[in-house]
Amino acid sequence: MAVSERGPRERMVFSAAQLIRRDGVVSTGMREVAAEAGAPRGSLQHYFPGGKTQLVEEALGWAGRYAAGRVARYLAALPEPTPSGLFAAMVRQWTDEYETAGFAGGCPVAAATVDCAESAPSTREAASAAFTAWTSAVAGALVETGVPEERAGQLATLMISALEGAILLARAERDVRPLTTVARELGPLLDAAARTDG
Repeated sequence: MAVSERGPRERMVFSAAQLIRRDGVVSTGMREVAAEAGAPRGSLQHYFPGGKTQLVEEALGWAGRYAAGRVARYLAALPEPTPSGLFAAMVRQWTDEYETAGFAGGCPVAAATVDCAESAPSTREAASAAFTAWTSAVAGALVETGVPEERAGQLATLMISALEGAILLARAERDVRPLTTVARELGPLLDAAARTDG
């Protein structure tokens, strides 16, 4: 759904996620979110009586659902679904973004975890829930590619951890090399799990 097709509340949640992925939680202000969403400032109090904390946590929930939903689309688009193909598609989203739009944005869930894990327990819990939604979707997709269920969760954690680390390195280096490296190096390991254990 295009941003303009969303209502003001949904636009603010989406805009918060986009600003957090670029600037982090601390540097993302409520006024900036309202402006980015094209929403009246007064609507922030109406839709988010819990203030910035509520808005951030809802943005993290959105990010977790978005990442989980992308996994199913990646898998469906693969001509021959394999674990390495799934991971390559996950990585490609980031390499494509960085090659076309630059390295300004990262994962909003990772940014919120760095900024708020110790200072805001409810935000840390929201970040954990977002990562869980994403990990569960990846694990389910791995099972569909032939990875045994008992191994899928562990490999999903490995994939997401490697991807998040590669995103961080790519942004620091202003180079997609870390992303292409994790896709190339993890691919055979992921496919071996489907072949040997399946």
